[in-house]
Formats: sequence, structure tokens, C-alpha cells
Amino acid sequence: MKLVTWNVNSLAARLPRVIEFLEQHAPDVVLMQETKCEAAAFPVDDLAAAGYHAVHHSAGRWAGVAIVARQKLELEAPVSGLEGELRTDEARWVEATAGGLRLVSTYVPNGRAVDTPTFTEKLTFLDAAAKRAALLGAGDLPLIIGGDLNVTRTDLDVYDPAAFIGSTHVTSDERSRLEAILEAGDVIDTYRHLHPDAQQFTWWDYRQGAFHRGLGLRIDYLLASDAIASRLEECGIARDFRKGKKPSDHAPLLCVLN
Repeated sequence: MKLVTWNVNSLAARLPRVIEFLEQHAPDVVLMQETKCEAAAFPVDDLAAAGYHAVHHSAGRWAGVAIVARQKLELEAPVSGLEGELRTDEARWVEATAGGLRLVSTYVPNGRAVDTPTFTEKLTFLDAAAKRAALLGAGDLPLIIGGDLNVTRTDLDVYDPAAFIGSTHVTSDERSRLEAILEAGDVIDTYRHLHPDAQQFTWWDYRQGAFHRGLGLRIDYLLASDAIASRLEECGIARDFRKGKKPSDHAPLLCVLN
């Protein structure tokens, strides 16, 4: 099974690239974030024409998450929203079951600046995610949590750690909470599991040629139950989809389970 997580940064703006990705990589499941569309505007017909269907949690121009799967894979028992999140009007968490896996697509708040209300909201969301991961991890199905978690696990995931001192995405408060999610859900970081020493990124600022200069962060993850770690064949970043016309500022992260 080929699984993907991708912050598309507006599904309406990026739909041609999404369809191209589906045709080129033929994933079984894509966990999307920042779809940024109203529920009624979600491109159900376009995805169906490409052979996919979806469950989604949509809230208009901000946030938005979705689980997109091949039509042959039933999407069952959907759940939208995360108990304990402070802004329930923001669509940042959606779950469904497909292919014998419990799937989560999540978009963690950015946090903006340390010691601000938005940063507190981020930490609260991460705490709530850990509690939910513990429940899902104790369930009968292997768990996959994919998304833009807006945290770098270690300095290896930052192009220049010194440049981020005092900033979000790198603080011990954020990193400890990300580790708590892994521990609570009994999940592994699939990319780091297969590439323990590689420095590759999933996000690059649009400004100042950051992508071409290699100025990125690894903030997108596919977390998988430790119980299915032996099924993990490959995990990589589709950097080509950060290029081209009107790209997202994130590249898709892919993993393959046998």
C-alpha cells in the first residue's frame, strides 16, 4: 500500500498538480492538509474522475484536512475534529478506516511566535493529539497519522538551527509533545526509521529562493504503528512536486507498506 501526506496549500489552486500526482504516483491513500475550501466546494467530481473518493473536514479559506483513497478502498467510520482542541471551528483533524488501517490526517497550528496565545493553542492541540493517539494506538487496527505537524523533531530537520533560536517549530515544548504523540500512539517516524541520518526537508519558504538554496524544514510526517514497521519498504519525499507552476510550499511525503 502506498501512502502519502501532502499539505497542498489550497486544493482549488493546486488541483491540477494533485491530479497529476495521482496519475504519476498512483497512491492508494493521500492524507491532505490545508485544503482551504468550503465543504460544498470540495472537488468530489474531479477526484472521482481520477479514480478516488474522500472524507474531508472543511472549514473554508483556512486549514482543512482530507483523506483521499482509491475508490476500491472503502473509507469507513469517519471522525472529524479533535477532542480538546481550542478552535473547534478550524478543520485540523479527520480520521477514517481503509485497507485495514486507521488513518488520520492532521494540520497542527503553526503557533506563529513563542509565548503568544497562538503558541499556547498549538501546544494544546499537540497535547490533545497525543491523547487521541493513545486511544487509537490501543485499538484493533494499525494506526497511520499523517500531516503537517509544524514541528521539527531534531536539529537534523532544520537547515540552520542557529537561525531558528527563539522561534517556533524547534522549541523543546513542541518537540517533547511530538515525541509524546509517537510514544502514546506506539508509532514510528517512517522517514527517520529508514533514513536515520539523512537531512531532507518537506517545506521551504516561497521567498528568497529557499527551495533552490536548500533552506527547508522537515515538518511533515507519516507516523505508523510500530507493529507494522516490518512492512515498511520505502519512504521518500517527492521534491519534484515542490517545483513547477504554482507549487505548494510543501512536497509530498510517500511511504510504501508491503
